[in-house]
Amino acid sequence: MHVRCGPPCGGTRLAGPAEGEPGAAETRVPGARPAHRAYARRWVFLLVVSLLSCSNAMLWLSFAPVADTIAEHFFLSTEQINWLSLVYLVVSIPFGVVAIWMLDSVGLRGATILGAWLNFAGSVLRTLPCVAVGTLHPFAFFMGGQSLCALAQTLVIFSPAKLAALWFPEHQRATANMIATMSNPLGILVANVLSPALVKKGEDIPIMLGVCAIPAGLACLLATTCLWESVPPTPPSAGAASSTSEKFLDGLKLLLRNKAYILLAVCFGGGTGIFSSLMALLEQIFCASGYSSEFSGLCGALFIVFGILGALVLGIYVDRTKCFTEATKISFCLTSLACVAFALVSQLQGQTFALAAICSLLGLFGFSVAPVAMELAVECSFPVGEGAAAGLVFVLGQVEGVIIMVALMALTVHHREPSFSTCKHGEDPLDWTGSLLLLAGLCTLFSCVLVLFFHTPYRRLGAESGVSPSTQDMCPGAEDHQPRGSGPGTGGSSAEAQRKGGVPGTPQGRVWSGQVKGAPSAASRGEPVPARGRAHPAPQADTRRRSVGARLLSGRGRRGPHSFSSLWVIT
Repeated sequence: MHVRCGPPCGGTRLAGPAEGEPGAAETRVPGARPAHRAYARRWVFLLVVSLLSCSNAMLWLSFAPVADTIAEHFFLSTEQINWLSLVYLVVSIPFGVVAIWMLDSVGLRGATILGAWLNFAGSVLRTLPCVAVGTLHPFAFFMGGQSLCALAQTLVIFSPAKLAALWFPEHQRATANMIATMSNPLGILVANVLSPALVKKGEDIPIMLGVCAIPAGLACLLATTCLWESVPPTPPSAGAASSTSEKFLDGLKLLLRNKAYILLAVCFGGGTGIFSSLMALLEQIFCASGYSSEFSGLCGALFIVFGILGALVLGIYVDRTKCFTEATKISFCLTSLACVAFALVSQLQGQTFALAAICSLLGLFGFSVAPVAMELAVECSFPVGEGAAAGLVFVLGQVEGVIIMVALMALTVHHREPSFSTCKHGEDPLDWTGSLLLLAGLCTLFSCVLVLFFHTPYRRLGAESGVSPSTQDMCPGAEDHQPRGSGPGTGGSSAEAQRKGGVPGTPQGRVWSGQVKGAPSAASRGEPVPARGRAHPAPQADTRRRSVGARLLSGRGRRGPHSFSSLWVIT
């Protein structure tokens, strides 16, 4: 199918995929200047952000796996050790908005360098009680270092979506976002494996703290010396040129008025809160049913490993197909099924294989959707800056995580019957049945709301390329469900739509395919018109049979096509 992209609403012609990319198909627009280019140093920027995110996650959870040893060696309580991890959650909520402003106002380079130095300073401050003999109040140094690292996290965790938008071409954005986003759970996995391996007794704690400071120092060095600019001299795509066109406060107002974005933020933020609560309470849930702490650690590792693998596959798939909405909705539904299975099976004894498989599926379906959902948040909120779009989702997820965790703890009751508990904290084992049923119910609720009510256009892709073949026909099945008059070889009944400034197959008056109202037809421009008589017969019965499910998965609303990757017929 050949689609000629006219000038967009702003009057500026947009070029196609980034120049210089091997294998990237170029869409040449007559009269347009080559304005898109992808630079090789974008991979250096991605490496720095990924290393910084990984090291920050390592510092976050380096104390938790060896909490008993650290508490005994420094004469601290277990609650104090727990606060060294909880401070990340507390700091991220109030300072998240400041981090969003810095990313969209100060720039990606400045925010990354500041985050790297805060992260490195926090890692060094944590080691002072071990280096300086006779240091008083070691908890103050630990908490101070963790607080600095928590401030760095707010700058690090919001940057992947902005980095992908500013530096990577359209066909690599989801993959770049996936790599930077998944480096954070990779750091969590490394911390859970490295800390117990290094700390066998109290004298080994300085070694663990020093090893955790090495990646932070390396990330700080690379960020300071290798990052030269926040944006490339030439943008890699049309959307990158206007990704920060809205001011900070104006962008926040647009986000709060964007119903699709609010719906996605609430549902995905709720999913983030569910998984944060599940990871924090996993050991307590398993020990109440007789499972060992080693098995809990194994399930947590499976959760993260399969989440990273799933994110890799899903990111590549979405980069090629642009099925952001479909991938997000299907992943949410599969995650709900896995969450229900976890709520039921985790209360049974001797189900190690089943629980390991369910935790793997939870990571595969639930954790892997995070980078895709972040990209979808940017798509539905364009032209608001990527830092604001991704940052508010994260902050809302932290708030929902606190609420969900408090609710789960409040619903627990003490076992009245003989228990197989292996918990070692000296208290009576808890019954998590009600809490887990609430967890499964919330996950199902968020999935149903997202599938039924989330509808959005792909605004960034629309600004870049309209319904060009590079985006329209990538999603499987899009060619079979194009609106009448827009399919390949269709030449009839398009004159009236062109006279009204629209495009065949779209609602009256809707600007589509990069055209503006009153744009001349192909015949008036002297371009070849597709031959008549080759249009596919309208499969009305088949279309009606699939229209309900198609609209649910593709996010089709009453305003016409929501994306340029799957054009479904509405009957």
